[in-house]
Amino acid sequence: MAAAIELLEHERIDELERNGYRIIQNEKKFCFGMDAVLLSGFALVERGELVLDLGTGTGILPILLEAKTEGEHFFGLELQADMAEMAGRSAALNGLEEKITIVTGDLKEASKIFGRASFDVVVCNPPYMKQNHGLKNPDGPKAIARHEIFCTFEDVAREAAAVLKPGGRFYLVHRPQRLVELFETLRMHRLEPKRMKFVHPFVTAEANMVLLEAFRGGRPEMRMEAPVVVYEQPGVYTKEIYEIYGY
Repeated sequence: MAAAIELLEHERIDELERNGYRIIQNEKKFCFGMDAVLLSGFALVERGELVLDLGTGTGILPILLEAKTEGEHFFGLELQADMAEMAGRSAALNGLEEKITIVTGDLKEASKIFGRASFDVVVCNPPYMKQNHGLKNPDGPKAIARHEIFCTFEDVAREAAAVLKPGGRFYLVHRPQRLVELFETLRMHRLEPKRMKFVHPFVTAEANMVLLEAFRGGRPEMRMEAPVVVYEQPGVYTKEIYEIYGY
């Protein structure tokens, strides 16, 4: 049964349109975006599998993946203690304490925290920006979520590979501009890219996101899936986006 949860200053409860689930977000901190929702629709989790979300933030990915899949248990690792605490309250809000565990810790230490070869699936919506030039508050939650201040993509790939079982799957969303670097880094850590999907704001626009699946120790062969187009016209989502969101 979902618990009664106390909200802190600037916090709100948002509906997720999945299983009646809701999530706590703080408007002064980082709120989840479409990239996390698209990743939850791209990631494949089988019955009985253990899942880790590196840098879970609000806890959106464990909650959505619990709603959409038959995974056994979902862990979220978050560096910022206040964000981790809020994500834990969101799990409790939905009565998911026995299915979702939020851990406060540095993703660069994930293999030490959880042990090597512990998970079937790892997901991550990592910081996209390489540097923090021009940031007024580099220690702020939004900056930490968007810029590689406390971790690099190599940190993410290294720890994903370390905590995955042989043949385990890593799912991420990132920017197409860094695709060559992403491939090189994944392969450096024996994570073989196997499936890719571009995301375009409009059918005539360049891709602004890319969804990737990589297997730990997989053989070289990749499948390019049909792209996702977000908007039919300004302000109107395509049918696929409505289906991913669950509307």
